[in-house]
Amino acid sequence: MEEMEALKRNKTWNVVDLPQGKKPVGCKWVFTPKYKADGTLEKYKARLVAKGFTQIYGEDYTETFAPVAKLNTIRILLSIAVNLDWGLHQLDVKNAFLNGELKEEVYMKLPPGFPGKKPNQVCKLKRSLYGLKQSPRAWFDRFTRVMKKHGFTQGQSDHTLFVKHYNGKMTILTVYVDDIILTGDDEVEINQIKKALAREFQIKDLGEMKYFLGMEVARSKGGIYISQRKYVLDLLKESGMTGCRPSDTPIQVDKINEGANLGKSVDIGNYQRMVGKLIYLSHTRPDIAFAVSMVSQHSHDPKQKHLNEVYRILRYLKGSPGRGLLFKKTDKRNVELFTDADWAGDQDDRRSTSGYCTYVWGNLVTWRSKKQSVVARSSAEAEYRAVALGICEAIWIKRTLEDLKRCINLPINVYCDNMAAINIAHNPVQHDRTKHVEIDRHFIREKVDKGIVDLRYIPSKEQTADILTKGLSKDGFKYLISKLNLIDIYSPT
Repeated sequence: MEEMEALKRNKTWNVVDLPQGKKPVGCKWVFTPKYKADGTLEKYKARLVAKGFTQIYGEDYTETFAPVAKLNTIRILLSIAVNLDWGLHQLDVKNAFLNGELKEEVYMKLPPGFPGKKPNQVCKLKRSLYGLKQSPRAWFDRFTRVMKKHGFTQGQSDHTLFVKHYNGKMTILTVYVDDIILTGDDEVEINQIKKALAREFQIKDLGEMKYFLGMEVARSKGGIYISQRKYVLDLLKESGMTGCRPSDTPIQVDKINEGANLGKSVDIGNYQRMVGKLIYLSHTRPDIAFAVSMVSQHSHDPKQKHLNEVYRILRYLKGSPGRGLLFKKTDKRNVELFTDADWAGDQDDRRSTSGYCTYVWGNLVTWRSKKQSVVARSSAEAEYRAVALGICEAIWIKRTLEDLKRCINLPINVYCDNMAAINIAHNPVQHDRTKHVEIDRHFIREKVDKGIVDLRYIPSKEQTADILTKGLSKDGFKYLISKLNLIDIYSPT
């Protein structure tokens, strides 16, 4: 009844007779219990959802794409906020999709349990509804118009980022569907935009940021700490691994040996579900990024050996469920990039794995472990491709910081442990060695010549990105975890 009242208050539809030749979409009630970060029940939620899968392109919907906040952007904001002592406010938009205005003519059957006065009556939708294909786009378009009306500029590197610069002070807002993060040093403007949003939408002010998209956020004088402890414990419980013996590393040193006996095929649905959850977990756990990248490559046809590797990751998580990222206040105001590659590491097709991690103002903000799309003929070529991939990320970070009106000290230091790759970047005449990576070579040289990046050598044992390209021994793995600013505030000291 609460949900129906909200729909009526929002003037979501008009009850009309179904026009001839029109086909209404169905709808159903979805009932969900919502939980707090500590696992206790927060409330019961009923939501009316349209059966959008029956919609036909060109008739009752056209464009559907809507951006959501990049988690990389959120981590950049956390690093800036901790260094500048900015507060982090969290807002929630109630029934966000109901605020979107529909441009198309969409008819929907009456909600179950609420029959019409006449037999042929349907709802003619005026506003978007959960389940419709165009709902996310309609909601984001409306939200963007409201933010621009109040003097905010939309970011170009991340379209969900909105910035207002006034009297030398900053207000920054980013939105992930209906979850909003608000930060900056202009407390007056922060309070004003909260009131302005409350006039436009039903807003719930959640106060200081504590639990966002399944990530637990804790703040103290030592910095900002984000983890997914509850998510890990729920995953262990769901997979029946709560009582397992912990592992020291998430993947064995020689990774998954494709030449060995892989065993029988396993349940593909269960495998993909677990891998999908591990991928989401890697947003705060770069220590499992490489292992998750490896197991996700076999999602189309998983075997028993691949499932065992997934269980090994879960055993590793059992030993440190509360491990997360720490954002500390530092004196650094630069961007650093570490890139590495494991040449021909895949024993099945001999492709290499690229890995990079970037630090903004002294804190780890982005990382990636990705299998290269072509076979590299030398370790220098593999490293060079990894450098090119990492520089693309560094340029995106530079643009994001420019959107946030933050100065960046150039050049961006790029650390690589392969001298041949560094020499290729600095010396234009090495045609025989570089003609098959010609585009990457021109791209990197252009950035070096413009003074945007500076390639520097770093010894392999100090290469932070090594953890993203290969399985490591217990000691090497433990050392690199400390360099990634990964700590566990829940472990006994």
